[in-house]
Amino acid sequence: MPGYSAAVFTILLSVCVASTAANELASVQPKSRDVLGPSSQLSITNGVVSPDGFARSAVLAGGSFPAPLIKAFKGDDFAINVVNELVDESMPLDTSVHWHGIFQQESNWADGTSYITQCPIPANRSFEYQFNAGSQTGTYWYHSHYSTQYCDGLRGPLVIYDRDDPHGDMYDVDDETTIITLADWYHISSTVLGEIPTQVFPNSTVINGLGRYSGGPSSPLAVINVEEGKRYRLRIIGLSCASWFNFTIDGHEMTVIEADGKETEPMIVDSLPVFPGQRYSVVVTANQPVGNYWIRASADLLNRTFEGGLNSAILRYEGADNEDPTTEEGPYDLDFNESLLVSLDSGSVPGTPEVGKADVNLNLIPGHIGALFNINNVSFVDPTVPILLQILSGATHASQLLPNGSVYELPPNKVIELSIPATDNLVNGAVGGPHPLHLHGHKFWVIRSAGNSSYNFDQPIMRDTVSIGTPGDNVTIRFVTDNPGPWFFHCHIDWHLHHGFAVVMAESPAEAAVEQGKVVPQDWKSLCPANLMPSGY
Repeated sequence: MPGYSAAVFTILLSVCVASTAANELASVQPKSRDVLGPSSQLSITNGVVSPDGFARSAVLAGGSFPAPLIKAFKGDDFAINVVNELVDESMPLDTSVHWHGIFQQESNWADGTSYITQCPIPANRSFEYQFNAGSQTGTYWYHSHYSTQYCDGLRGPLVIYDRDDPHGDMYDVDDETTIITLADWYHISSTVLGEIPTQVFPNSTVINGLGRYSGGPSSPLAVINVEEGKRYRLRIIGLSCASWFNFTIDGHEMTVIEADGKETEPMIVDSLPVFPGQRYSVVVTANQPVGNYWIRASADLLNRTFEGGLNSAILRYEGADNEDPTTEEGPYDLDFNESLLVSLDSGSVPGTPEVGKADVNLNLIPGHIGALFNINNVSFVDPTVPILLQILSGATHASQLLPNGSVYELPPNKVIELSIPATDNLVNGAVGGPHPLHLHGHKFWVIRSAGNSSYNFDQPIMRDTVSIGTPGDNVTIRFVTDNPGPWFFHCHIDWHLHHGFAVVMAESPAEAAVEQGKVVPQDWKSLCPANLMPSGY
């Protein structure tokens, strides 16, 4: 099998390159979580990390993996100066940073999506993202949106705290110590893994940047410290490139109070599925005997084992010994059901409360042919000119916007309904599900959730990232076009996006041209090569 041999040789070569880089770059050790404010410098560098005990060169924001927490309060202005200092040529040298879940109202140019809203930031250049999240609060994250770069490490939490949190009386502690990031980790660079046309498997699960891999050393595990009797708001963030996790804490129930930055009616669960890009806040009461309890994140793409501390972290009560837990998992009787989760103050779904009766109704059929994914038989490829720049240059209709067939023009102030069936079991269907789909620039109402055949037009959950489930599911969402600009809609399994699983919603392009034409900074324009810029721009 010559193709297989070539792939193995390429992977081995990559390991050698990573090993060489590990000797040349400064080693970065795990440390307590750094915290940045909404106005900060974020340096993007290469460094050697070993979150699971295996040392490799990585792409780091703020010198760490995960990247530092960006902490803000409701209404804050953000000014994040991203400085690209990348030098390791075994991974991408360009970059951009996306602020996942932030609407970017009137600041589409700052969404951070390479080739959609900007040209990437070259090495030895900097670019400042300026935006205000308005009334948004809750749990978000940021990551590279250039190629598959975030799989190499550029991903971290972003939290906007609400001093008047409607659920504030439900918990006692909510700070940087109660943020839990769930990530998959790879021993080989994403440049190499991105060339694999089939399923890409991670080497380990890391929680708050620490974990163990099968056959590896007993590396340190993340510890969440609690005090008996106190109530903790745990902010759980799916930083994964591919894996989804079933999150549990031995002996403890969780009360869900937020999903994707939107407060919810409390829902008590004992297990919680977290897909790439999703976030939840749960309240956990330290009501068990003083001791150590396993935190478990069973990953769909790894052996579902916790032997030797795999896929695990530790909940440690004050006064407990510094040792691994001996607790047993389960039983689990309070399963999470997305279709029963209700957003606070979301109101009824806009538009006529019947399927297919929105102002614009689109069926988006995922597929997979050869090595490429597609939506409605078109695989997304990055355009040479970012779509926002195309709009600013006078292209305001889908027929004028590139890439052909992947841009959907949406009129302003209309109700949009998207229907996305799971097609894994069909000929040329989109294999490798469940697929988590993320819409930039919006939250949407999930009127039909995965695992449910009925439709809910009365206060369903609002979120920005949704799993489209398994064969038989036909997840359906609605949103309102109240935010002009090109917005990416894509699978958040980054390998699938890399292979074409995306479209762009060109929302009110004529209005976007006027709005963004007034606000894009000169530095944004200078990111693009001169030959891409329209004359006189």
